[in-house]
This record gives sequence, structure tokens and C-alpha cells, in this order.
Amino acid sequence: MASRNFYLQLIVRVLLIALTAIGLSFALVRQYYLLMGVLVLFFVLQTYFLISYINSTNRKIAYFFDAIKNEDFTLRFPEKVSIKSFKELNQSLNRVNGLIQEVHLQLQIRERYYQEIMRQANIGIMTFNKKGHILFSNPTLENLLNYKPLNHIKQLNQIDGRLYGIFASMEPFDRKLVQLTNEREQIQLALKSTPLQLDGQDLLLVVVQDIHRELDEKETDSWVRLIRVLTHEIMNTITPITSISESILKYFGNHGRLVSADELNEDKIRNTVKGLKVISQQGSDLMEFVQSYRSFLNVPKPDRILVRTKKLFDKVEVLTQRNSNDLIEISWISSPEDLELFIDEKQITQVLVNLVKNAIHSLEDSEKGKIQIRAFEDKSGKKYIEVSDDGPGIPQEIIEDIFVPFFTTKDKGTGIGLSLSKQIMHLHGGNIKVHSELGNTSFLLSF
Repeated sequence: MASRNFYLQLIVRVLLIALTAIGLSFALVRQYYLLMGVLVLFFVLQTYFLISYINSTNRKIAYFFDAIKNEDFTLRFPEKVSIKSFKELNQSLNRVNGLIQEVHLQLQIRERYYQEIMRQANIGIMTFNKKGHILFSNPTLENLLNYKPLNHIKQLNQIDGRLYGIFASMEPFDRKLVQLTNEREQIQLALKSTPLQLDGQDLLLVVVQDIHRELDEKETDSWVRLIRVLTHEIMNTITPITSISESILKYFGNHGRLVSADELNEDKIRNTVKGLKVISQQGSDLMEFVQSYRSFLNVPKPDRILVRTKKLFDKVEVLTQRNSNDLIEISWISSPEDLELFIDEKQITQVLVNLVKNAIHSLEDSEKGKIQIRAFEDKSGKKYIEVSDDGPGIPQEIIEDIFVPFFTTKDKGTGIGLSLSKQIMHLHGGNIKVHSELGNTSFLLSF
């Protein structure tokens, strides 16, 4: 009945407009200007009311979307109306409004949850736009910089001019280190940036971490491991000297007095000579050890030139071929063949010779083995040399110690090769990393 009433109203309104148009035509033909003016006004009013009546649904939907846009979820449409189609529409709009309100509340809860996580994080977090306006900075960052509130990166000028310059020039995916000194302490900060978009606005998220404590812990740990190795090596050398010296002293002393020459027999003299030879040998070993330590501390600054990796490999191959046997297959690969490195040729040759010899040594107990030395360049233009073998691998319990000076698992060796190689790579502005598992050990030199 309600729908029929709606359609009847439409029909009546359309008929009235049609009759008004016919009357208007009649008045125009008969030149009844007064009647024509009244009919024109009546025609306009009827058309306006018809459009308003039909567009009532559009207005409801427009009101609905405006309310959603303004986050106003109090808008409710009457569901007790006589027209069934309007009743169903109002019920649907109210139901959608309820669902959107629920989703909005969940998003607000989630946003507060994530904000609280960022506030409680033990690393500094900041987001700012292209104009330098800071949209968010957590308390950890404010404590690290000893400044709050932070509203614009220009405020960093008051902390340190260099810090403002670093933030102002940061690009997406940049990584930078900065050292700050204030009245309380000196801190070392690591910065890492990530781009993101929020509401169509380009932002930069910067994570700031105080690595001073981590560096201190690493330095302390390195010293502990170095002292442990030094103590082990020195004690291994001195213990025999002490023991043999005590034995010899017993030959020449008796209850605090020196024995006479007549009391010495040939065996005692022979044993004394043997003992002195051992003491001399141990002393020489200790001197060699100290000399190795001195050479480790006095690595000269690299004298770098452009060197083709193929030429470098040819030189290393000649220097290591005496250590290999026919059962070990060694391959030398340069990709591309004309790849060049800006290096100290002598120092990097020393590094590669040491790595290749270590690989050969690891394959001594294998019936056959493969060693690959590969130079390559990645998409960003960074250059690498990788030395890999298919030997038994390095035990995980000692892999962290292999770069410690004088640490060695060999019967003969100073334990300085890998630590010296790492120092040379650092002097070249690069690094050396190791990955090892059963059947695959690789050392990666990055330049």
C-alpha cells in the first residue's frame, strides 16, 4: 500500500506538470499573458517539488557520506516510514553506519596500541615530512637528544649543527653514524631512514639507536678474548722454560749450596745442555710470537691502485700452487673478466694467499675437494671476492674466535692470518665475513 501511495504521488505530480504545460501552451496561443505568468510559476514549482521528492534518497546518502567523512556516527535514519523502499534503504544505511563505526573504533584502538609500542620502544623513532615538520617522536628519542618537545628538525640545530645537517640531507634507506657530546656524556648514534606515505603525504621515518654501549661491550669482549689467547700462548711457552730451569738448578744446587765440579757427571751435563737448547728454542718461539704481535700492530696504510682481478688471481695462484695437490680442484672466476679493484695489491694478495692456504689445509683429510675464488660486482656497483671450499666446515663453537689475534687450531701457526686479513680489509674501507656449515665454508671480502 505504501509503495502504491509513492507511485500515485509520482503519477499525480507528473500529470499536474503535463496539464500545466498544456494550459501554458493554450494561454500562449490565446495570448492570455496574466494566466501564462501564473502557469509558468506553477510549472516551475511543480517541477521543483518533483525533483526534491525524487532526490530525497540522494540527499540521505549524501548526508550519510558527509557524516562518515566527519567521523560523525550519530546520524540515524528513521526506519518507521510508510514507504517500504525508503524503510529498507534507511535500515541498510543504519547498518552500514554501525559497521563503519565498529571498524573505526577498532582502528583507533590499534593506532593507540602501536603508538604505545613506539613510545615504549628502547630505540628512538621520528617521522617528519619534506618541510621538516616532525609528526611523531617518541620519548626515547627525546631522551637520547636531551631535548623536548620536538616539532621541527631545525630544533636539532640547538643540539648540534651537524645533527641538523644529517637529518636535513637524509634520503630514503640512508644509514649514518653521528657522535654527540653533551654535558652528561658522549653518545654514538646510528641512524636509519625508511620512506612511508600517510594520507597522501610523503614522510621519512628515522630510527635512532645509541650504539655506544654495544660498542663498549664488543670492545670489552674483544679484549677479554685477546688476553685469553695471549695468556694461553705465553703460558705454553714459559711453562717448559720454568720446569726445565728448576730441573737444571737441582743439578747445580744442594740444600742451598752450589755443587762442586767433581759431583757433576756426564749425564747431568748432557741433560743440562739439552735443557738449555729447549729453553733457547722456547725463547726464540716467544720472540717470534712478539714479533708477530708487532707486525700485526704496524700494518701500513694501503697504497692503492686499480688492479684487475684476473691479474691478482694469477699472482695468488702462483703463490699457492705449491701448497695444493692434484686431488683439489681450484677454480678462479672473475665476472666480468675486466673487473678492477682499487686496492693495495700486495696487501690483498697476502689476504687471498692466507684464505686459499686455509681452504687447502681444511681439505687435507679429504679424498678430493673443490675450492672456488670468485670476484664479482652486484647491481649497486659494490665489488666482492669470495673464497669458498667444500670441506668439513668450521665448528660453530669457535667460529666467533677465528678473527681473534693469535687464535689458532693448527699445530703450527701463529693465529694471526685471519685477524691480519680483517685489519687489512678495514684499512681498505671494506670487510670480511665468514659463513660455514658442513660441506661449505666461504669467506666474503667486500670492497
